[in-house]
Amino acid sequence: MRDATLRHPRLSVRRLAGLAALAFLLITGCGGPQDTIAGYAEAGEQQVSANADVQAALSASPPVRLRIPDIGVDTGTFVGLGLEPDNTMEVPEGAETVGWYEESPTPGERGPSVLAAHVDWQNQKGVFFDLRNLEAGADVVVDRADGSTVLFRVTEVEQYPKDAFPTEKVYGNTDGAELRMITCGGSFNRTVQSYHDNVIAYATMVDAAVD
Repeated sequence: MRDATLRHPRLSVRRLAGLAALAFLLITGCGGPQDTIAGYAEAGEQQVSANADVQAALSASPPVRLRIPDIGVDTGTFVGLGLEPDNTMEVPEGAETVGWYEESPTPGERGPSVLAAHVDWQNQKGVFFDLRNLEAGADVVVDRADGSTVLFRVTEVEQYPKDAFPTEKVYGNTDGAELRMITCGGSFNRTVQSYHDNVIAYATMVDAAVD
């Protein structure tokens, strides 16, 4: 199935340059007690910070692994996403690939880091197939290229028609480090080869482990 995004004018601020293009993201082809960060961190000595201001100010480092235990996600296949020449967002290739939008902060930096993946891909379940079933309080763990591990906690999961995408809520500035995970949802329109809705999970950084 083909991939597509809807067109929208480019914003002027560099970091937000592609947010409008993402506003109506179409990923087609799609178409007990909480554990602590130590339970997810890679082996090796870690220094855990509990200071929210420090956590929100982590330096830039791209994601290399994503784990969402409640829905069985564990993938180390990441690609960077930019914009196509027509100002539409690139989309990841493959069922198990997660795309990080490179004009958004890296996970752990202050602001909303944006990840996108397919709900399905060429008759395979996508890595975000069960994103719609994620519940508030679920843990999301992101390992970064610098060896650090960031723990996010889901605050809400919502579904929107693509023509009512909540641009400001998803991409607007935040006081701390947050995560947005986006995929397709709702019914599938075979005529245009696209889902009608987007599913978006919002998460907030609660801890970090750094070498």
